[in-house]
Amino acid sequence: MERRALLGLAVVATAASTSARASSGGAAPSADTYVRLPVITASILQANGRRGVLTIETGVDVPDAALRTRAQQSAPRLRAAYNTAAQRFANGLRPGVVPDIDQLSVALQAATNATLGRAGARLLLGTVMAV
Repeated sequence: MERRALLGLAVVATAASTSARASSGGAAPSADTYVRLPVITASILQANGRRGVLTIETGVDVPDAALRTRAQQSAPRLRAAYNTAAQRFANGLRPGVVPDIDQLSVALQAATNATLGRAGARLLLGTVMAV
């Protein structure tokens, strides 16, 4: 009998935390606010001296409808800004070193804010792969 009460309490606690997180600012992006962008690539130098490729999957979460429309219309400009930021990041990588994703995300978020003209769009990173 106590297990059922404990299980019921766990279900209620999980539901309460989910609704609290959804009502706070840290809500997950929905399909309505998400703008997907093409994969960004940059050339890198590998440890053996050969050229490699850094690929970055990106997207933007824009809760504000007016800014989302601007982001959708500015998708080619966003991609160009991301390509520039990614190549600058790749040029600073030493051969054979793992890319610092935090540094990359800061550079791409700055490119997002500069391209859209104001803050409010959150950069989302998918797979970052150096081959």
